[in-house]
Amino acid sequence: MDFESRVLPELRSVLAQFPGFQLEGNLELSRSYLSSPPIEKSEHVRTTSRMIPSVAGEMLVKIYEPAQRTGAKLPAMLWIHGGGYVMGHPDMDDALCERFVQAVKCVVVSVDYRLAPEHPYPAAIDDCYAGLTWMTDEAELLGIDLDRIAIAGASGGGGLTAALALMARDKGGPALIFQMPLYPMIDDRNITASSLEITADNATWNRKNNLAAWNMYWGDRTEDGEVSPHAVPSRAESLAGLPPAYTCVGQLDLFRDETIEYVARLAQAGVDVEFHLYPGTFHSFEVMVPQAEVSQRASKSYVDAIARALNP
Repeated sequence: MDFESRVLPELRSVLAQFPGFQLEGNLELSRSYLSSPPIEKSEHVRTTSRMIPSVAGEMLVKIYEPAQRTGAKLPAMLWIHGGGYVMGHPDMDDALCERFVQAVKCVVVSVDYRLAPEHPYPAAIDDCYAGLTWMTDEAELLGIDLDRIAIAGASGGGGLTAALALMARDKGGPALIFQMPLYPMIDDRNITASSLEITADNATWNRKNNLAAWNMYWGDRTEDGEVSPHAVPSRAESLAGLPPAYTCVGQLDLFRDETIEYVARLAQAGVDVEFHLYPGTFHSFEVMVPQAEVSQRASKSYVDAIARALNP
């Protein structure tokens, strides 16, 4: 049975319209696919942009918070956009970040980390760590509760979320009570069954693009060089001591098996983890076809997970 015939009927229409990423052939065109027109902003959410210090000078962050705030400190989440480490911008997740603010009653800080291949590893994870430490260092300014800090992201942003949890643990950095790496890009080896299975040109993320993206992220690294878990979370020797986690993945997602393996390792390390597998769905299905029933169910599930974690 081919890829498309396995996709749920309510999701198939997007596959015929999606032009497919061409990372090696035309990266700039591929990047343009992730740009979206400005959303109609909610009157209940205040969004501000500012430049903060980072490893390479300054970095843009977008801050989302309830428009009407009392003096109470709110929980906070660092959000990391997706794009396979080579595409994307915080603007593309404006609607989702507003949804988090309203559903969770929290502050969301979204980071505009540097992208490969112009800025290979460790640029992106260094920027994410700088965003996290800035957010916690400026807790008074932002009106956030340091006892309720989470990190989250999807796809490449999910990979950076998993890497950031490891980095915060290893560096003794900001204390996290939750991590939510959604269908994360966390294994550069491309040897799982699902990484070999998802090769269709109309798949929203296929093997060819994954190989290209990892090569861009690595830059000039030699094959025999040591691989840091802050680059490739699946290679971490131990997952003990990480914050509780939530993740999900589509059964027809290239990242299916690396996600399942990571979930199993988290559980075996004593880390509480909630996991959902969605049959008949492909990579980023809930973003690509948000009106579908399965998409609404999936996004509600992870929004609710953050709400429970940050408002225990």
